[in-house]
Amino acid sequence: MRELLVEELGDAGYRVRAAPGGAQGLELARNERVDLIITDLRMPDIDGFDLIRDVGALPDPPHIVMITAFGSIETAIKAVKLGAYDYITKPFEIEELLLLVSKTLNERTLRRQVARLQREVERQYGFENVIARSEAMKEVLGLVARIAGSTASVLITGESGTGKELIARAIHYNSPRARQPFVAVNLAAVPETLIESELFGHKRGAFTDARTDRIGLFAEADGGSIFLDEIGELALPLQAKLLRVLQEHELRPLGATKTQRIDVRVIAATNRNLEAMQKEGSFREDLFYRLNVIGVDLPPLRGRPEDIIPLAEHFLASVGAKQDPPRRFSIAPEAQQILLGYGWPGNVRELHNVLERGVALARGDEIRADDLPGHVRERKPGDFLAAAVARRMTMADLEREYIERVLEDEGGNKTRAAQRLGLDRKTLYRKLEEYARQGAPVAGDDGAIGSESKG
Repeated sequence: MRELLVEELGDAGYRVRAAPGGAQGLELARNERVDLIITDLRMPDIDGFDLIRDVGALPDPPHIVMITAFGSIETAIKAVKLGAYDYITKPFEIEELLLLVSKTLNERTLRRQVARLQREVERQYGFENVIARSEAMKEVLGLVARIAGSTASVLITGESGTGKELIARAIHYNSPRARQPFVAVNLAAVPETLIESELFGHKRGAFTDARTDRIGLFAEADGGSIFLDEIGELALPLQAKLLRVLQEHELRPLGATKTQRIDVRVIAATNRNLEAMQKEGSFREDLFYRLNVIGVDLPPLRGRPEDIIPLAEHFLASVGAKQDPPRRFSIAPEAQQILLGYGWPGNVRELHNVLERGVALARGDEIRADDLPGHVRERKPGDFLAAAVARRMTMADLEREYIERVLEDEGGNKTRAAQRLGLDRKTLYRKLEEYARQGAPVAGDDGAIGSESKG
């Protein structure tokens, strides 16, 4: 039988190694790359069950197909429970075995692809890949790292476009649930009449268009995490049903007569003020406290200017890698100043869109000022002060930056700068000398730092 299988499988294009017993087969699997083992149950040294157990302990265990005698269905079931992929009963046609081998190896290839994609996703959402140069975002990542291993519900707040789903994925993929599903749903994008069915599922006939059973997103996320974006858009009746799921860890699909247990970590997000909504009566207080066991507040992009250029460079690398052929883009100094001076009402999402547009318009591999949208180039009144407030600047910091900008705008000419600032020259020189001592370089009209040269 062994010689026949070696010949037939070889003719079918497979590379085949044969072993006279389970111990020798196990040794082959330990020393060579083996994708599939076809084994009998009864062998002279170790039986098929022992072989399945020992193979399962290998770092990358091969799939196993067990050959059993006709009528030994209990044996086959036991083999599958121990880790065998499938079984075939004797006597069998060789075409039947070849079909099973093809199916098994295809499944193994698919499983490896899924595992590789899983590893890539986990790397993508690792903390080291989240751009955080500012202290505000470093604090956020520090909190996320501490709570990732917990099962407590998380409520992520922040303006639209600040990266709430990115943080939710970072929590999931750095948790013990990383190999389980991460299911995301934007509640604002689902019609109110369909949300209950979408979240909790339904049974056939539960309503007019329910022609088949449907598993809900909570059940789909069982063992993993569910991300409920725009939680503030959930209607009050559904808030009560969601609260029950969070409290009881069970759900009942529409039309079902029994509940089912689930193990899901809930991560919710909103750009709305849920505490104000509680006072208005549009959001349940008890649900808020169930969701907000751990709160994560994301700062707006204007509140973390240190992250703007690193984020822009990251987006350019990502967009450039998708070009045909791939390209590497840089940002011209004047374009960087524009990006730093803009208020970013759309936050990180808007920055990404602006850079994507810049790549499309760029005449070379450098993003220049005229590649940016007009509304970004034209600084609006109040942008400077809004950025100063967001950066928590002191009056001294604000004065120093204003003097620096005016001096830069006057080309380093101190006389004209002093006139615009309403200062006499001696006062301006004294301030520039103070800034130089503090390590804040200010260029004079001769390029010197804090120079006494005449303008």
